[in-house]
Amino acid sequence: MNRDVYKRNNLKVEGNLSARCCLVFGHGFGTDQTAWQAVKAAFAQDYKLVLYDNTGAGAAEAAYYDPQKYNTLQGYAGDLVEICRELELEGAVYIGHSASGMIGLLASVQAPRIFSKMVLIGASPRYLNDTDYIGGFSDADLDGLFEAMQIDYLSWASGFSRVAMQNEERPGLSTSFAQSLQSLRPDIALDVARTIFRSDFRSVLETVSLPVLLIQAQKDIAVPEEVAHYLNRHIKGSKLVLVDAEGHFPHISAPSEIIKAVTIFLNSGVDED
Repeated sequence: MNRDVYKRNNLKVEGNLSARCCLVFGHGFGTDQTAWQAVKAAFAQDYKLVLYDNTGAGAAEAAYYDPQKYNTLQGYAGDLVEICRELELEGAVYIGHSASGMIGLLASVQAPRIFSKMVLIGASPRYLNDTDYIGGFSDADLDGLFEAMQIDYLSWASGFSRVAMQNEERPGLSTSFAQSLQSLRPDIALDVARTIFRSDFRSVLETVSLPVLLIQAQKDIAVPEEVAHYLNRHIKGSKLVLVDAEGHFPHISAPSEIIKAVTIFLNSGVDED
């Protein structure tokens, strides 16, 4: 057993350990594997579950964080491939939120046999607007975001959590997300935010060859609906589901919607409407 992999990513294997099919969960920026608490419970009886924290997040060992390695999402994708090879996974189903959606796609290109299907929730190949592309942010938007993180990280986290989580009638959700953001080392959080928001993996989409389910919520400040439609057009054979949820974290705010969409995908694939 490679203990470095377990420590670096706080790797956990749960659920039905004798199940033939394995679900691998990847979390987004500002959260950790606990973000999947409600969703994973629905699959624990029938599937082996693999959960981990991206390096620098959650209970992952911060000593393993290398700014040079993780200045691109390819660094995290390499970690994911290493995790799956350590567990000898083949034909697993990957469920990734936000940046981990792209991390999963990159890993699937690096090691095609590891995954058989993918679920991407609120994923984006590029956050910056471009010619004939709406990513949701301008250069000025991102400069302002990074500056706010540098000036007063705790205040930024509090404000960002509210607009990202939405669901104003349930303030506990944004409070919990704010606490998760505030638990991160500010320097690592800023590095990761820059890596994510300045990334551009549009060219990778055409190389994806496995079935992909795209899940998009309403009022997502980080990923507008136009991005989901872009992914749907450029990932061959993908299926887009718009769920009855708002904000960037539907797996937290509306887990039943995610469970329903994922269950249908697992049982029938993406070729059936």
